[in-house]
Amino acid sequence: MKEKIHPQYYPEAKVICACGNVFTTGSTRKEIRVELCSKCHPFLTGERRMMDTAGRVPAVAAAGSRQEPEPGRREFTVTARKYAFSPSRIEVRQDDLVKITFTTDDIPHSFTIDEYRIAKRAGPGQTIVFEFRADQPGTFRFYCNLTVDDRCREMRGEFVVRAR
Repeated sequence: MKEKIHPQYYPEAKVICACGNVFTTGSTRKEIRVELCSKCHPFLTGERRMMDTAGRVPAVAAAGSRQEPEPGRREFTVTARKYAFSPSRIEVRQDDLVKITFTTDDIPHSFTIDEYRIAKRAGPGQTIVFEFRADQPGTFRFYCNLTVDDRCREMRGEFVVRAR
């Protein structure tokens, strides 16, 4: 190995980020200044913090939004009558905010999804409105848990949450 051709190595080089974070690393420079680090980079933190240096952040934010679209808001009106739900299948995407307007025309019925801990009861002519976040992907059964009539047990539907 030739002597005096390698730069000096600093095992405790100081790295200073524009966000204020300071840490040490090994380098051939004694002090390094950076614009982004693991504490403030939007992809590493999961936050959408804006720190614009030469217009690069809007491009990074746009790229992130293309990869993972914002959760949507889905609204459904579910009617329970004559021992059936209409519609009997509800389909959403994971993390959607779901708003259900639940009504019944004939006798009391309920709208129950065990996995989401939802059990809403409506009397004849009554309307119940509730919201929840569809955060669990999969196919879940919704049903009437009332025993007003034996045929209530036959009331079933599917709540489908598609994974992102």
